[in-house]
Amino acid sequence: MNTWKKIDQKQFSPIYLLYGKERFLINETKQKILNNVLKEEELDFNFSQYDLDEVPIEVALADAETIPFMSDKRLIIVHHPRFLTTEKTNIKVEHDLKAFERYIQNPPAHCILVIIANYDKLDERKKLTKLLKKHATVIEAKKMNDKDIKTWLQKQAADKDLHIGQEAMDHLLLLIGTNLMMLQSEMDKLALYARDTKQIDTETVEKLTSRSLEQSVFSLVDKVVQREIAQAFRIYYDLLKQNEEPIKMLAIIASQFRLIYQTKELLKRGYSQKQIASYLKVHPFRVKLAAKQAGRFSEIELSHIIDLLAEGDYKMKTGKIPKEMVIEMFLFSLK
Repeated sequence: MNTWKKIDQKQFSPIYLLYGKERFLINETKQKILNNVLKEEELDFNFSQYDLDEVPIEVALADAETIPFMSDKRLIIVHHPRFLTTEKTNIKVEHDLKAFERYIQNPPAHCILVIIANYDKLDERKKLTKLLKKHATVIEAKKMNDKDIKTWLQKQAADKDLHIGQEAMDHLLLLIGTNLMMLQSEMDKLALYARDTKQIDTETVEKLTSRSLEQSVFSLVDKVVQREIAQAFRIYYDLLKQNEEPIKMLAIIASQFRLIYQTKELLKRGYSQKQIASYLKVHPFRVKLAAKQAGRFSEIELSHIIDLLAEGDYKMKTGKIPKEMVIEMFLFSLK
């Protein structure tokens, strides 16, 4: 979802409702509003944030009604509007929701009120939700699918006058995953390196991208899938040099091969990749990758690999052999 398209720098909405679980998009949108509404010297007297778990909404509304000081606008941000959801809570703050309803229908021209709701869904039955959907600019920050993330990466590159190719994006997602905060950090680093060539390619991604333990192990699994066992060993030994714990590595390897096996089985039953992602509660990109990897193995091979990993887990936890040797033996068995 392109949240920036809903923010007009010349004509702001008096009320914004940002909701969803993708915190990066919510924070990015909030920062865009903040940067474009007030100058730095106007912030002290014209910007406030309220936690509605601690203060009633009418306190924020009173602040919103106050005339701005040496500025055209006031900016008020409120967090945790639990009264917009079905969520049950022990928090005892009582809110004057009738006052909020009146505000929504007749907001002051001098104030921009931003409501941040880090929830997947709002209670559509409630009058407040209906009023906000009618009168506010509503921005849903939902988890992006593979296509959306690639569109977002292309925009990140274009904003820096750069181009990133499809293979480079695929490789970046393989190494980093789909965490937008981490992707933003890596894109900033790649942009600095590519400022002369104006091109981010796969080689640049491979050379510069930082790898988490999970993504390093995903790379190791991909080398196993490609039957590049020597490269898998190299990744494993690099992780040992970084003092990564073998039992964690084995758990991630086993999790990935289970995903490959489950994806292969569900595809055979006629499930789409989108349905598989929803059923297994994993990101669609991981299912897309697993589906591609599943084609390199028969069901018998995958079942054998999972048995080897289960046996390795037992040996590692019982101390029958040194932990470092368990993954070595697993990789040797695949040669």
